[in-house]
Amino acid sequence: MPQFDTTYFASQLFWLYASFIVLFILLSVFALPKIGGVLEERQKRIAGDLDKAAQLKHEAEAAIAAYEKALAESRAQAHKIMQDNAKAIAEAADARNKAIGDKLAKQIKEGEGRILAAKDEALGHIREISTELVRASVEKLTGQSVDDAQAEAAVTAALGGKA
Repeated sequence: MPQFDTTYFASQLFWLYASFIVLFILLSVFALPKIGGVLEERQKRIAGDLDKAAQLKHEAEAAIAAYEKALAESRAQAHKIMQDNAKAIAEAADARNKAIGDKLAKQIKEGEGRILAAKDEALGHIREISTELVRASVEKLTGQSVDDAQAEAAVTAALGGKA
């Protein structure tokens, strides 16, 4: 193999160095700046994206905080409205119950008055009914008729002399 022949080593080394230097110069002048620019642009884009993501995260956290605050305020307001409505309903129910209670008390009083009037009327007629009952009973049992004065005297005696 000619590569391993020592007579050609010097020329091979020369061309190796020459091609290496040319390749190095070509790469450093043309390729490496483009690669460096691409890498630098990529790094800038990544940094910009990270900054934008951090900013969006901060905005999202602020929006979440505002949402939670508004939600808490809405809940507090709804709770207050519910308490006010419950209080108004309770007051209306109390007023309605009081009105019904007053109406029932009035009806009870009127009923008691009617009962007392009926009782007084019944007690007023008891002497007459008792007198007639005494006359009818004596006639039925003994066959004799009793006059009103005698029947009235018997009823007065049975009642203990009360009028």
